[in-house]
Parts: sequence; structure tokens; C-alpha cells
Amino acid sequence: MSELKSPLYEWHVNANAKLADFGGWDMPIEYPSGTRAGSPGGVIAEHTAVRERVGLFDVSHLGKIEVKGVGALSYINSVLTNDLERIDDGSAQYNLICNEEGGVIDDLIVYRRSVTDLFLVPNAANCASVLKALQEGAPAGLSITDAHQKYGVLALQGPLAKDVLASLGIVIDFDYMAFTEGLIPGHENLGPVIICRTGYTGEYGFELIPLWDKSEALWNVLVDAIAPLDGRVCGLGSRDTLRTEMGYPLHGHELSTEISALEAGASWAVVLAKENFAGRAALLALKEAGITRQLRAIKSRDRGIPRAGMDLLLGGKVVGVITSGTFSPSLKTGIGLALIEPGVKVGDHLEIDVRGRMSEVEVVKAPFVPSHVR
Repeated sequence: MSELKSPLYEWHVNANAKLADFGGWDMPIEYPSGTRAGSPGGVIAEHTAVRERVGLFDVSHLGKIEVKGVGALSYINSVLTNDLERIDDGSAQYNLICNEEGGVIDDLIVYRRSVTDLFLVPNAANCASVLKALQEGAPAGLSITDAHQKYGVLALQGPLAKDVLASLGIVIDFDYMAFTEGLIPGHENLGPVIICRTGYTGEYGFELIPLWDKSEALWNVLVDAIAPLDGRVCGLGSRDTLRTEMGYPLHGHELSTEISALEAGASWAVVLAKENFAGRAALLALKEAGITRQLRAIKSRDRGIPRAGMDLLLGGKVVGVITSGTFSPSLKTGIGLALIEPGVKVGDHLEIDVRGRMSEVEVVKAPFVPSHVR
């Protein structure tokens, strides 16, 4: 059992959720039933609910860091790979923080409240590392604080997510990666809530960030609101199958201190034209020299299921390694992400060893299913 608990931990226990450690936090993998009595649960049912209707996730284990003070934006922009000058106040941006070798310490979302007020959401296991890296180089007078247990994070994902919020009197008139902060009509007792048009499933959705001690109350409001739409509470098992179908990277798999953003296909979030950020020189050198591996999507051509750590072979030669692999509930076949030699192209057939039996996969383009985030 992990030491750290979500503010919804008791709710998950009472719902008989299957719990596991995620970055030091006890978090739900799946639930035995849906929000309607008698409806079956499990990863596939939860995955399908998100693709077809709506699902609700507790992701309060994600880190939270507040950066405040004069020069907040310019300082954070000098550390992270993307360019916060390209977005306006009220917008969020995907970003990376690298080490000087170009490896990725973490990938995170930055909420730009103003040039003096930023809110960062890193991964749970990396929050302390990100906080330390930011604090070490911070100029005097800048406040960089750990808000990990100040806020909860709830993800409402699926084509009916907007209908759920509309039923609560919340009008969504802002674009993907934009956010608003305020009170929920009729539920002002929940206090201020950040609502952002973001997610990690590839579906239209939102992430709601309430105060830590108001998280369970907001969760219960949302559970009641998704029930008439046959929505489901969802665990991190379906979150993983959903993100893999989209080809989204997960730190520790597709990104790490040993895997650069250029290799992981995240170069779109690296603005090398910026004057400086951590790891820039190493990434420039890597770009000039050329990468020796690149992230690719693979799809099974038989009943084999790709799994992380499996070697990929072409003509008996190892040409890559699988970083994430699973059974796709949408496609009803095995899929995966892998770091592969750049000479291997889309359409090539490779082999993996599945418990002593050779299984064939094809290199394909990600995402495996259409994106509906916008």
C-alpha cells in the first residue's frame, strides 16, 4: 500500500475499486461496476464509455506547482522547451523540462494565468524533481511552491463531456487548451474550480481542478451528472489504453532522462529558436548529428499482444524496443509504441517474441483511432 492517498481514496475503497501504486500514490485501476446499478465494470467497459459517451477520472496524484512573482513567465520560459510567449493568459501549453544532456526530466502542462502567475501540472512521480530543478535556478523574489496536496484533479472525458457541464450550468465557450476559473452555479460551496479544455484520452474533454478538500464533493456532483448519460467512473487502466490508442507518450516509457524529445516525436514542443532553455545545446547537437531511434506505432497482425520491453526484430536483427503495449479495446487487437531505428518505415513488418512464439506486427501511423480533442 502506498503512503500517499488521493482526496477521493475512501470513495474508491467504498466503490471496491482495484487499487495500485502510481508514482507513490494509491490510485484506482478499474471499478467492478458502472455508475448504474448492475452495469458491468472493468477496463474495456470504462474505455468504451469514454470513446462513446463520457467517463470521469480521478487524477489527483498529478503534481501541482505554483510559480508567482515578477519575472515568473520569463524564468519558466527560460527553463522549459516550449514557448509560453506564444499563448495568452487563460491558455495552457504542453511543455518539457530537460536535463543538460537533452533527456526529459518530465513532461507537464503549464497554465498561464498571467505573466506573474503560472500553474504547472507535472507527473506524480516527477513532481519533486521538477520542483527542485525550478527552485535551484530561480531568481530572488520568485515564489515556487509545491501545491501537490492543495488541489485535486478530475478529468471528464468523452463526446458527452460538454453536456455534463451544461447540466451544471457551466457554459463552455473557449477553445482546446484554454481554461477558466470560477464558481459552479448552484454549487458555490465547492469554492473556485479551474476548468481546462485538456485531457489525455484523445476525446473531447475537460480537466477540473478544485481545492483538495472540495474534491470529493465535486466528484460526487459529477458522478450524479454523468449517470443519466450512462457515463462511468474510470480507473487508470482505461486511461492507459486510451492514451496508447492516441500515441500519447507516458514519462518513464516514451520519455525519460535517457530518451530525448526529438527521439520521442515531441519535437513540436521544443522551440530550438528560443535563446536558451535546459538541454538546448544537447538537442541542437542531436538534431545536427541525426537521431538513431524514433518513436513509432505498431499494430499486431495476429493474436500477439505487444508489451513494454519486448525487442522488435527485422530479419532476425533487433531494430527497436517496445515502450508501451496493450490490447486495444477500440480495434480489438494488440497495439504499441516503440523506439525503432530510423531506417524502419511505416508499412514494414517486424517480429516480437511473445512467450516463445514469434508474433508479427506492422509499423503504422499514430493515432490508432481518430482524435476528437477539438
